[in-house]
Amino acid sequence: MNEIIFFGLNEYPELIKNEPDIITKPIRFKFENEKRISPNFFTITSLFKNGKAIEYLNENNSNQNPEKIQIENIQKVTVGGENEAILTKEGNVFAKGRYINSKEFINISSLIQDPNDRIIEDIVSGSGSIYLLTSNQNVYGIGSNYYGQLGFDSNTFRLFKKPVLMMRNVSKIFSGNSSNHVFLLNSNQELFVCGDNKYGQLGLPEQLIKTYIIIIQKLTQIQNIPKGKIIDIQCRYGYSIMLIEDEILNHKRRLYSCGIGYNGLGKNENTYEFTEIKSSLFENDYDILDFSVGNKHTLILTTNGKMFGFGNNEYGQLGTGDTESHSIPIQIELPELRSNEDISNYHIYCGGSCSFLYYPPPSFSNLEEDLIKLFRRKEFCNISFKTENGEIIEAHKLILKYRLKDYENQIEKLQEIISK
Repeated sequence: MNEIIFFGLNEYPELIKNEPDIITKPIRFKFENEKRISPNFFTITSLFKNGKAIEYLNENNSNQNPEKIQIENIQKVTVGGENEAILTKEGNVFAKGRYINSKEFINISSLIQDPNDRIIEDIVSGSGSIYLLTSNQNVYGIGSNYYGQLGFDSNTFRLFKKPVLMMRNVSKIFSGNSSNHVFLLNSNQELFVCGDNKYGQLGLPEQLIKTYIIIIQKLTQIQNIPKGKIIDIQCRYGYSIMLIEDEILNHKRRLYSCGIGYNGLGKNENTYEFTEIKSSLFENDYDILDFSVGNKHTLILTTNGKMFGFGNNEYGQLGTGDTESHSIPIQIELPELRSNEDISNYHIYCGGSCSFLYYPPPSFSNLEEDLIKLFRRKEFCNISFKTENGEIIEAHKLILKYRLKDYENQIEKLQEIISK
């Protein structure tokens, strides 16, 4: 049984039944058929059936009935304005979309020229592009480059139908399903950016806008980022919001934004460089637990179980009980939690005209994910762990032990992952 807290435009009447078209106050609803939930699930509800992505491919361009295929062991789904991509636990990426010239799911990771770079650890979608982070910490881009969002001259290289290497030594990718810009963070916490900068959404100096440089075609380092550890950056059309952990002041988390003001920056004016979103509602006593940006609205969840929002609210997507928009943060009343619930288990997802609070889908534990990354990078030679009873277990045996508890039939598959 899956339970979601929802508010905004009810685009999912098959799931959220007996409710009005516009839901202005957060409600709970349950559904039984879908076994797996991811934040992007709600933008492509037809993609998931019982935990598997199901699509139909025409076989050999014949007129016969299409062959039904299933993509199993899903780790992540990401959706852009013009694409959909699925990452499997084996490190393969299946995608389709207008700018990769495919109406059917194809394995785009197998198109990477270097065979040693075909195991993918993470995927992120922009509006017309898809970004792949490999186990060697290299980033490839595929799809639209009309705004230079793949880091190449957009006048010469406007489209890439195969993955092209953008940058090496990358730890995280940040983009958004309506954005034509991307941020790449390296292992030294240096931040690089390229793409559309029409509204200052890249966090670069205002002088670029004044001199009509509104497309950054080459990856450019941002020199003036706020001090602290970058936890997350979320991008939408025209703006970006960054979560920073201040490692000096008790690891306090702070939000910074840049871009066009009315889109939900938590302030009234346009901001070209990242500046802090300040509010007496959440900046003093409690820390930021989670946040999410929609097309024109933003939600923040704090460690004391409170939620705040700002931006467009014409469909009730702020959950304030009305459709009045708010340029600065306002508190949102959530349904009362049950006695055994912990708000820290929830995640926020903002869609275009709606919002969700949900429990994350079951997947690899963090320990397993970290170990598998080490295996893939050939860094597992002397790794071992000491259990509570003093037993020493080698890393690969530990993974198998965890998987054996619930997935006996997948041991062979996991061994194949490790062997790669």
